[in-house]
Amino acid sequence: MADAQRALDHIDIYTCMSRYCHGVDRCDLEVLKSAFWPDGSCNYSDQDLDAMTWAENCVAGISQMERTLHTIGNHLIEVDGDKATGETYCLAYHLLKNEKGELTDMLVGGRYLDHFEKRGGEWRIKSRYYVMDWNHNIPSTGNWTTGLLGGLNTGARMPNDPYYKVIG
Repeated sequence: MADAQRALDHIDIYTCMSRYCHGVDRCDLEVLKSAFWPDGSCNYSDQDLDAMTWAENCVAGISQMERTLHTIGNHLIEVDGDKATGETYCLAYHLLKNEKGELTDMLVGGRYLDHFEKRGGEWRIKSRYYVMDWNHNIPSTGNWTTGLLGGLNTGARMPNDPYYKVIG
């Protein structure tokens, strides 16, 4: 039974991380905040910030970008009762427009070092320390409107993203 519970905890923690990615990329503040405990903290630079304030600042900043896509990969989790630690690899794409209207593709590779807590049967992030391992910035060659890729459905921010019409 302990092994089954541990597997369920791992799935629930991974789901929490997926909620985080969805909330960031769709600029869905409610979903983003739901990945953190209200008394949680985030450190992406040299200081710990209240997780709720950090989420608000994150959505404000990300919403200024044309597009983003956060993906999570390697996911090393250690569960100890109702607490867990985790290192989760992240690859994030950002499409930025400068003051001249030129687009840049920014790719960032990093890791989330998290402490999780399970309260009332739900796992959320209690504290996060972000580590950027690398980044790559190049002029964008993306094609969003013409040719083979021009007819595809494209992502958007909340509430215009297809997610909110098809699933949400």
